[in-house]
Amino acid sequence: MKIFLTGGTGFIGQALTKALLARKWEVVALVRRPHSAQAQALMRMGVQCIAGDVTDRESMRAGMTGADIVVHNAAWYEVGISRIAQKRMYAINVTGTDNVLSLALELDIPRTVYVSSTVYFGDTGVDVRDEAYPPHKPYRFYYAQTKAEAHELALQYQLRGLPVIIVCPAHVLGPNDHSNFGYFLRMYLNRLMVPYAFSPEMMISPAHVNDVGEGIALAAEKGRIGETYILAGDSMSLRQVFDLWNTTPGGFKVRFYIPAWLAWLMFVPLEPLQRWVGLPAFISGETVISSRISYQFSSAKAQRELGWTYRPTNEMWQDIIDEEHTLLAARMKRDLVSRLNPVEVVD
Repeated sequence: MKIFLTGGTGFIGQALTKALLARKWEVVALVRRPHSAQAQALMRMGVQCIAGDVTDRESMRAGMTGADIVVHNAAWYEVGISRIAQKRMYAINVTGTDNVLSLALELDIPRTVYVSSTVYFGDTGVDVRDEAYPPHKPYRFYYAQTKAEAHELALQYQLRGLPVIIVCPAHVLGPNDHSNFGYFLRMYLNRLMVPYAFSPEMMISPAHVNDVGEGIALAAEKGRIGETYILAGDSMSLRQVFDLWNTTPGGFKVRFYIPAWLAWLMFVPLEPLQRWVGLPAFISGETVISSRISYQFSSAKAQRELGWTYRPTNEMWQDIIDEEHTLLAARMKRDLVSRLNPVEVVD
């Protein structure tokens, strides 16, 4: 079984690659920089890496030709990007998806998996939703807008005859996390967390990155063509997240919550400073805006049809915290920016 994979070097992609290889499948991964540490790690696993970019349609043709399954996982995830960077995010998340799916259709690929996101569905409010939940607009931060537009493209390609399966992970968390959760957790573990937070009632349904990688592989293996599968864990509030973190040694424990409008006013001026020192603007206005949206989802369909399972919330967070401690202790660079940023590769 030959798999053509995009986004294999990313946070989800590394876990997904391992899940695909565990099935003894041949994996051909599209990589922008074959000599990068991430691409070299894939090659050591036995992956064939092809130089190319989802924004360049023809660069994917040779690698995709003859594939049994295309798994399109490539995307740029970041909350708090500058307006200048939005054009690049659109090119990767939207134009890149159009390029991959149109080429898969042209080459008559028998099976394609598009990795979307539950941000497509929008705010769920206080209820737990499933795949039948209609998208709720407007989308309030730029990443969500791009993923929603790409999701709509995938639905259009379904109508055009592409045998595509859509997978929607919820909040994907894990050690070496590239998301805002990862940065805030590393702030806490580096004893930098301030004693306040915001949006305590925001609800999420997080899942461990390794479980998500396995879920995407299961969808590639036995998902039904034309179906959408949500990969989500147990629901919890941000208050519960911080309470759980506070059971382990770290920075100040969260003692009180400030209004979201105040957090927004405090965070916006810090965005250029973070970019200047080499960090993404995880403390940003968009971070506050995104925290005003609840994403509560059920993965019952994926469990029923794919046999997908996920680890319980407390176990998941404890695993992540333990592994983050290990990664922090093993870092060669000890400066603050290096300790907050993810490492290039996790073995």
